[in-house]
Amino acid sequence: MDHRNPGASSGVPGASPGPPDTPFPPPTFSVPDPLGLLRDGEVEIVGRLVEASNATFVCRVTERCPDPEPDLEVTAVYKPIRGERPLDDFPTGTLANREVAAFLASEATGWRIVPPTVMRDGPLGQGALQLWIEAMETIDPLTLLRAGDPALRRMALFDAAVNNADRKVGHLLPVGGGPGGVHVFGVDHGICFAVEPKLRTVLWAWRGEPFTRDETGVLERLGGALADGLGAQLGDLLSDREIAATRRRIEDLVAAGRFPHPLPGRPAIPWPPY
Repeated sequence: MDHRNPGASSGVPGASPGPPDTPFPPPTFSVPDPLGLLRDGEVEIVGRLVEASNATFVCRVTERCPDPEPDLEVTAVYKPIRGERPLDDFPTGTLANREVAAFLASEATGWRIVPPTVMRDGPLGQGALQLWIEAMETIDPLTLLRAGDPALRRMALFDAAVNNADRKVGHLLPVGGGPGGVHVFGVDHGICFAVEPKLRTVLWAWRGEPFTRDETGVLERLGGALADGLGAQLGDLLSDREIAATRRRIEDLVAAGRFPHPLPGRPAIPWPPY
């Protein structure tokens, strides 16, 4: 599912990417506190993404401001738990939880891969509400992938850490704000954090490559956060086994010191890949 937000900043298409460890400013949005607006704003359904596997709605989220200030408004994607399709390999009614858990893990890395996402009550009950990201039409994610863009390298490592079973090309949303003027958001994290290895992704370009020092540091920071406050936050969203498996997975990645290879006998790429 490709969702987009006019509030995300634009960058310079075609600029050459920097090395993986190049620091970059966080992407900017049209409102100063998108998380607060998603949590507390009025939610109105304005459309539906009919190609999504589960019930997924486009919403207008509004915070009423006193005159003469204008109201604050963003577009968001709403995934109510009641609209989730049952899966054989994930507990029923947990996909929205995983969307929010992925955002929290992304924030702990400092890479801000996942757009602002909250769990809240909406027009169709409890569900995940995520800021709609407006991708830059002039940047082709496949071009970034072929070029080995550092933003996608970061995402590949993040996916390995959270055991993402569904990283498709259509889940890559380039905007401005990263090295070379490009930051890439990743969306659709409803089937992450399984206990069993399930990594399925189009981002295998770095398989077997050693981590940089900064990448190892991010993994260590994420593992430390799981042992502390992040672990407590995820306790409301994931099972104890899933949190423990995530910690072990990150420890194994740090010990290996390199990007994983696809596992023999398991599908390595989601279908369809786009």
